[in-house]
Amino acid sequence: MSAKMSVLLSAEAAGEQWGKNALVTFEADGAVVHLTEENVLPSLQRAGRKLDSQGIKKVELAGEGWDLECIWAFVQGHRNAKPGNEVSWSGLSEADEAELQARLMATNWVREIINQSAEVVRPSQLASRAGEFIKSLAPEHVTYKIIKGNDLLDEGWNGIHTVGRGSERSPAMLRLDYNPTGNAEAPVHTCLVGKGITFDSGGYSMKPSAGMTAMKADMGGSALATGALALAIARGTNKRIKLILCCAENMVSGRAFKLGDIITYKNGKTVEVLNTDAEGRLVLADGLIYASSQNPELIIDCATLTGAAKNALGNDYHALFSFDHGLAQKALMAASDENEGLWPLPLADHHRAMMPSNFADLSNISQGDFMPGASTAAAFLSYFVEDYQNGWMHIDASGTYRKSANDKWAAGATGMGVRTLANILCDHEQD
Repeated sequence: MSAKMSVLLSAEAAGEQWGKNALVTFEADGAVVHLTEENVLPSLQRAGRKLDSQGIKKVELAGEGWDLECIWAFVQGHRNAKPGNEVSWSGLSEADEAELQARLMATNWVREIINQSAEVVRPSQLASRAGEFIKSLAPEHVTYKIIKGNDLLDEGWNGIHTVGRGSERSPAMLRLDYNPTGNAEAPVHTCLVGKGITFDSGGYSMKPSAGMTAMKADMGGSALATGALALAIARGTNKRIKLILCCAENMVSGRAFKLGDIITYKNGKTVEVLNTDAEGRLVLADGLIYASSQNPELIIDCATLTGAAKNALGNDYHALFSFDHGLAQKALMAASDENEGLWPLPLADHHRAMMPSNFADLSNISQGDFMPGASTAAAFLSYFVEDYQNGWMHIDASGTYRKSANDKWAAGATGMGVRTLANILCDHEQD
């Protein structure tokens, strides 16, 4: 087993022999990270990425200056999708060490399940693994139920069933109740709804091969919602929270849904399918209907929903949509507090009129030139939230997964957004 390399911090610039503005240098005692910029956290993440990319897999953070946020930033950059990397440290307070371990627990689960292939993470397996993960954190406070296959039809969850019926792997809905109050009649504070498309071929509106390479990550919204609840529990939230995951595999077969099909939802809305690759909103609609029936103070849905959001924001921010401007501001403050990327995109009533259908209440895509695809996708979801103008927000999770590495992140899942949502779950109070 190779020895660990010590990594020290310095406020001094690197020597000239290392090149202008060198971030990492090496000496007899190990590596030195030169923090000469005001905002040190991005530099530390880049340093972690640089050491990993140079094959330095086992490191020990030594010397002074390694506080909670510095360690976290370095670890974010150093870890990758393959096993074998190790980072050790010492000197944190008991509270900071507990927080760091909670972040690692939650985000490692999120990253691992997103990075695994669709052959490993099937719809029902995503639901059961999420349920067991949360239950393991608070066994006495967690109950859950999984509805799958044709049982979805019996309960009226036609969106999830329609999208998933073309696959040999049954679609599934997870309904999990975290209730630390001890009162079975306690009101639900928050419902988290996650898109869980374990692989998205696009269906009959088939994606090109290059567009499918990252589609094992199309269940990233479910992973994000689950990880956020896990971290909130570890941080001690005492609120009753329900987790609803809408899981399916979008495949092509003789049973797959087709363009022109009409889905009738449990709330009476009818939707004409004009693009089978706009399937995430079709499964989320069921989850939002169920969430609304629980009468929570807050509904948050998470989804890798649109390429439009990713085109607007890249991988560095999740996109935020909400008609509730006060809630949106709280979410943005939470992201700032947690040093994560979240950025608002427009959502207004006129977006709700951009999905007309000649045969149903609405279609599942916007039509016309220069349509704001991310905004209309969010507007579509609003039809399935009982009071969409208050206490609901939609996160289009653009930063969930990276197809290639950059100077801060390895390729694969990031775990970004878990801290922000956990912050909201712990601290949100309805005005």
